[in-house]
Amino acid sequence: MGQQEKVATSLTGAVGEEISASLMSVDAELARRYPGDPGTRQPVHTVYVPADGFTSTTLRTWGDQALASLDEHAPDAAALASVLGIPQELAEPVHDRVRAKLRREPVEDLRIDFEDGYGPRPDSEEDEAAARAARLVAEAYGDGTAAPYMGIRMKCMEAAVRDRGIRTTDIFLTGLMRAGGLPEGLVLTLPKVTYPEQVTAFVRLLEAFEESHGLPSGRLGFEIQIETSQSILAADGTAAVARMIDAARGRATGLHYGTFDYSACVGVSPAYQASDHPAADHAKAVMQVAAAGTGVRVCDGSTNVLPVGPAQQVHDAWRLHYGLTRRALARAYYQGWDMHPGHLPTRYAAVYAFYREGLGQAASRLAAYVAKAGGDVMDEPATAKALSGYLLRGIDCGALDTAEVAGLTGLTRADLDAFASPRRGGLTVTAP
Repeated sequence: MGQQEKVATSLTGAVGEEISASLMSVDAELARRYPGDPGTRQPVHTVYVPADGFTSTTLRTWGDQALASLDEHAPDAAALASVLGIPQELAEPVHDRVRAKLRREPVEDLRIDFEDGYGPRPDSEEDEAAARAARLVAEAYGDGTAAPYMGIRMKCMEAAVRDRGIRTTDIFLTGLMRAGGLPEGLVLTLPKVTYPEQVTAFVRLLEAFEESHGLPSGRLGFEIQIETSQSILAADGTAAVARMIDAARGRATGLHYGTFDYSACVGVSPAYQASDHPAADHAKAVMQVAAAGTGVRVCDGSTNVLPVGPAQQVHDAWRLHYGLTRRALARAYYQGWDMHPGHLPTRYAAVYAFYREGLGQAASRLAAYVAKAGGDVMDEPATAKALSGYLLRGIDCGALDTAEVAGLTGLTRADLDAFASPRRGGLTVTAP
């Protein structure tokens, strides 16, 4: 041991107290605006079904149709790997897990659509459809057949359809309350948001509903759908989407990119409207930066190329969807839209390949970080958080098993949760 250093300071404690007092409002604002990721499961996709087409068997039907497509066009692991370019060592586990997922939980997030997919209807017809949707959702949660997340996309807050959207939302939520209460997996999607004031109006609607039923303030959250250029860049040059998140007053859970409405809004011709168009990349990058740290998650759009018809046409559509999904995952868009049951095999194949191919490296880096063992990469706390989040997402969707992650890292699920989200509480880890 060397000589003990003498410690000397020049400032009085009053200086630190003065600085802390001057930053109290900033500290409070940081905590309010940027609470971090909520630490809850994020679905890998959202499936939209028109309200008049939704039945008690929709989820199982989608799974069965997806399995039938897989059996017909990629009946084994080698065939699926050949079509999609999956590495040989991943072919069997990806194929097996995709099949198991389609049997067990084919849809992670379902939205019953009362907007574009449903269109204008007589009021009596939409009233009945909204009441029916509430009954079917309540029954699904009651008998265990529900997707982890379910809800509706109502019509937007624009003048022409505002009253209809408000009424449908009221009927649906009231129906759920009468059937036993709001399910934990309930999600609402507000489309075609152009001005933050429209978000404020929807917040007022939800507040009024909570007050009328004695629900806790903030019980109802919602997603904001980004489908217009004005929601990205306002007339004054500011990022309107950031103001929308603030206008939601903590209720916003997601920002969903609307591929085709947004593309049309900025003048992209139909043949080039896609989620990898430069206009789409720009919009989603702004959304991503605006949402960072707020706890609001960004969701990619969809492809309208359906895997139907002869085998070559199905394979081409699968390759397109698989590539777009992998591209989105690499850019940290962990959720997207799926438009057809035939998209489910490639959604899960892309997601599972993404997490399984990175499992070894992510696990070893996190284990080395916990053990302070170094390794060939020097990681920081922020990276450890990202590594834990990566592994948790893989576990949640079925790409990875808790036991195999624990075997590679020496960490429990609770340990990973603590690393990934400070909102989970204090960090306690067991070194491997």
